[in-house]
Amino acid sequence: MTAPLVRRALLPRGLGRYRVDLVLLLVAAVWGGSYLSAKVLTEQASVSAVLALRFLVAAVALLIVWILRRERLPSRRALGVGVLLGATQASILWLETQGVAFTSATNAGLIISLTIVVTPVLESVAARRWLPRPFFVAAVLAVVGVALLVSGNGFAQPNVGDLLILAAALVRSLHVTMMGHLVRGRGDSTITLTLLQALVGAVVFTAFDLPGLVSAVTTFDLAAWIGVLYLGLACSVFAFLAQMWAIRRTSAARASLLMGTEPIWAVLVGVSLGSETLGLVGAAGAILIIVGTFWGQRIESSHRLSPG
Repeated sequence: MTAPLVRRALLPRGLGRYRVDLVLLLVAAVWGGSYLSAKVLTEQASVSAVLALRFLVAAVALLIVWILRRERLPSRRALGVGVLLGATQASILWLETQGVAFTSATNAGLIISLTIVVTPVLESVAARRWLPRPFFVAAVLAVVGVALLVSGNGFAQPNVGDLLILAAALVRSLHVTMMGHLVRGRGDSTITLTLLQALVGAVVFTAFDLPGLVSAVTTFDLAAWIGVLYLGLACSVFAFLAQMWAIRRTSAARASLLMGTEPIWAVLVGVSLGSETLGLVGAAGAILIIVGTFWGQRIESSHRLSPG
C-alpha cells in the first residue's frame, strides 16, 4: 500500500484535507504529555542528563531508520540547516527546562504561549506580507485562554525563570519560522534533517554533563526508562519528524497556533494521570484556546490561499 493510500485509510473521509492540522495537534498532545515525564525524571537526575538521554535515544532510533531507508548523505546545505535547527531546538528545551525549575508552572505556561503571537509576527516580517488583524486577535484570545487555564495557583512574582521561559518562547518562534523558510519547497530528507537535530542535541548535552549522564544510566529504574523512551521516541522522533513534515505543507503561523494547544493536553494529562484538578476558570481557558486556535487557522487558511 502506498503512502497516500495509507494516509487515506487512516483518516476518515472528509478529514484528509485536514491531515496537516491533525498531525500538528497530535504533536501538541504528545508534547503536552511530556511535562509529567520530564518532571519525574528531573527529580532523579540533572536536566542536562535527562536531555542527553532524550536526544541519544532519538538519535539511535533515527539512525536505524536512516540506514534502513538507505537515505543519502546530506548535502552541505542540508548539513548546515540540520545543525542550525538542532542548535535552536536544543536551546529551546534547555531554556524551558531550566526556566521551569525557577518559576511557577503557571508563569511558564503563559509565557511560552506567547509563541502563538510572536511566530506570526516573525513570519510576516520574513515574508513581507502581514496576516490579517483578526488572526492576531484570535492568537491573543488563545493566549488569554492559556492564562486562565494555568492560573489555578495564581501567578508568581517574575524572576530569572520567567526570563528563561521568555527566551525559550522567542527561540521557539525563531526556530519554527526558520524551519518553514529553510525546508519548505526543498528536497532535503526530513529524516536526515531530524537525525542531524537529534545528533546535535545528543552531543551538546552529553558534553555538558557526562558524569550526570553516567549516573542516570546506572541508577534509573524501569519506570524512569519508560519515561526516557517516551521523551526520546514520542516527543522527539515522532514529534520532530511530524513537525517538519507538517511545516513543509503549511505556514509557521498556522503551525505555531495549532501547537499552541499544548497546555490543554498538558492539563488533561495532569488531571487524568497526575491527580490534578481543573476548575471552571481553567475549563473556560481551554474553551478560549480552542476557539482562538480554530478561528485563527481558518483566517490563516483563507489568507494563504488568497492571491497576492
